[in-house]
Amino acid sequence: MFVSGRATILHADLDSFYASVEQRDDPTLRGRPVIVGGGVVLAANYEAKAYGVRTAMGGHQARRLCPAAVVVPPRMSAYSQASDDVFAVFRDTTPLVEPLSVDEAFLDVAGLQRLAGDPVQIGARLRDEVRDRVGLPITVGIARTKFLAKVASQEAKPDGLLLVPPERELEFLHPLPVRRLWGVGPKTADKLHGYGIDTVAQVAELGESMLASMVGPAMGRQLYSLSRNIDRRRVDTGRRRRSVGAQRALGRRRITPAELDTVVIGLVERITRRMRSAQRTGRTVVLRLRFDDFTRVTRSHTMARATGSTAPILAAARDLVAAAEPLIAERGITLIGFAVSNIDPDGAQQLELPLDGGRVETLDLDAAVDRVRRRYGNAVLTRGVLIGRDPGLEMPHLPD
Repeated sequence: MFVSGRATILHADLDSFYASVEQRDDPTLRGRPVIVGGGVVLAANYEAKAYGVRTAMGGHQARRLCPAAVVVPPRMSAYSQASDDVFAVFRDTTPLVEPLSVDEAFLDVAGLQRLAGDPVQIGARLRDEVRDRVGLPITVGIARTKFLAKVASQEAKPDGLLLVPPERELEFLHPLPVRRLWGVGPKTADKLHGYGIDTVAQVAELGESMLASMVGPAMGRQLYSLSRNIDRRRVDTGRRRRSVGAQRALGRRRITPAELDTVVIGLVERITRRMRSAQRTGRTVVLRLRFDDFTRVTRSHTMARATGSTAPILAAARDLVAAAEPLIAERGITLIGFAVSNIDPDGAQQLELPLDGGRVETLDLDAAVDRVRRRYGNAVLTRGVLIGRDPGLEMPHLPD
């Protein structure tokens, strides 16, 4: 694969996205610490982060750290609209846009110099356009590779623009802490720190085999490449979602099995509705749990055939939860999530005759329910067990 020798990849990342939208829409919040979300912090602006407030932190802890913070309820429809407006600016800038999430994307501007100027001029104009048309601050990193463009935007935050010239890539990269390398989370960082490795430069001094012995073959190979800024990936405009998921924070109170099952039903219905809307099917159901001590586990089950139907995916999800019940009872649960992976991008679904007396295929029923909800709204038709229940927040997401 070919990667340009010039710095022509932009990583554009909105700053404290949810909180920025709230400050845009309510000028009285500007210049003040803002937390979005009550029980759990969904977002915090930089004024709140200065006090140690972080995303996914409990609301009580956040308010103890920053008593002066203004806590606002989330408005998911406003964030979705803001994301759509920002991506319209991205696509007006270049047709080569690779979305990463609702608030960040890679843009390739290699072919635009004669029409739009050099990458720095394009990045500056993009920031002005997002500010003028959408009213939000955005940071842009520019580099020769996707990896380094993302690192550049992290270093330029908030509301900045940073170019890493090709001749100074390693000079920029090597002094940074190892956490700047993609895939290095707290556990991998602790392993590396245990070997006395704190910076990217120290990683780059090691061979691939040595790194593999420390952190495993796959991660060792990745660290070896990234520490030398070897990243041959192009901006991929045809990138498709590899899984469809949803999760729900449950707080720290004890939850009964019946209450948990209600949450499971709501999450699976949300996932399968999105899958059918995007004409996707999948085979593997993944369960993700977070416990009271903030540790996490993942369990999965692969079905015999790909499907987008609610009934078989719900049955698999319930089986996974049942198998995890001893852990849940012992350690408590603060978050549950599901995802369907092994996605068939064409939505292929093998139909079966119920010759064994099993459950009759419910595709027609699902399709009829979807049509009613599209016309009259999701709340007009729901399962009896979900009536009067808090459905939880449905986070903004990229098209499936």
